[in-house]
Amino acid sequence: MSIADYSKFHTYKNLIQSLPVSFNDAALLNEQFLLEREDKKKLEIYYAPFEYVNENAKVVIVGITPGLHQMKKSYSTVLNVMNQQLSDEEILHEVKKNSSFEGPMRKNLIQMLDELGLNNYLGLSSSSELFDTSSHLVQTMSVLPYPVFYNGKNYNGSIPNILKTEVLHRQILDYTAAEVNKLTNALIIPLGVNVSKVILYLADNGYLNKESILNGFPHPSGGNGHRHKQFAAHKEDMQRKLQDYFGGQEPL
Repeated sequence: MSIADYSKFHTYKNLIQSLPVSFNDAALLNEQFLLEREDKKKLEIYYAPFEYVNENAKVVIVGITPGLHQMKKSYSTVLNVMNQQLSDEEILHEVKKNSSFEGPMRKNLIQMLDELGLNNYLGLSSSSELFDTSSHLVQTMSVLPYPVFYNGKNYNGSIPNILKTEVLHRQILDYTAAEVNKLTNALIIPLGVNVSKVILYLADNGYLNKESILNGFPHPSGGNGHRHKQFAAHKEDMQRKLQDYFGGQEPL
């Protein structure tokens, strides 16, 4: 990834590093980190350092937007590595490893990926290694790359409509389309119906190959009470897709 892609991190790095280690929510959700506000839609978009792109990833796991929990984790990671003499790229890689889908949803995500057998195709004992020693195999991202809040709460992708809201649609085209276009020959796993809607929109507009999409994966959030039913309904189709995608090879 070129250094030019880190322009926002250059802008906000010193501000983040000036925060106390024990910062509170108000230290992040204020004007100095605000990227955009759409008052009529009650939307706010804040900066968080999620720019790292692993262009050699075998698997791309896509969420809707970083939530407040992930935002706080990303800032904490920057603060924790501040004295380690890391390059900006190394810092942002650490942020992705430590913050992406961090919390209870990561456990649910790993459990479902392992049940599909993705870890076997990648030669891993568990998909948990994608967030640790095998992070070189994965790119984690969101269709809205920076934290979006609606009415003061984490935006869920439904209200307002993600593709019909100008400020959100622009984020998708300005950032996500360019990012996903760099990820050649990677299996794309959209988490939930709202993410799938955006990924299919990008495929229909030529930004990615529709054949690379694993359809039917539910959002792993604990708040998605239908995830077990959704997963069961699509499990066999997803397992067939994995086998086809990895060239019909048997799992390792």
